Amino acid sequence: MTEKPIGEMTFEEALAELDGIVQALESGDTPLEESIKLYERGNRLKKRCQEALSAAEEKVERITLDAGRPSGSVSYEE
Repeated sequence: MTEKPIGEMTFEEALAELDGIVQALESGDTPLEESIKLYERGNRLKKRCQEALSAAEEKVERITLDAGRPSGSVSYEE
């Protein structure tokens, strides 16, 4: 299995792999050393997903529509 570099993954790819890792770890059938490697990769995937979500959130916060054109910055919570 060739592991794609995490930095090159889309959010969806990282999330799908993370889901697979969680399932493998929860099954209890993975040997200890492999579990540790999976946990480490899962942690990096989680960070990648968080970064992608934060970047998307920033874009949403910066964009407001005024007559169809971006016009300033408004928090997504408003």
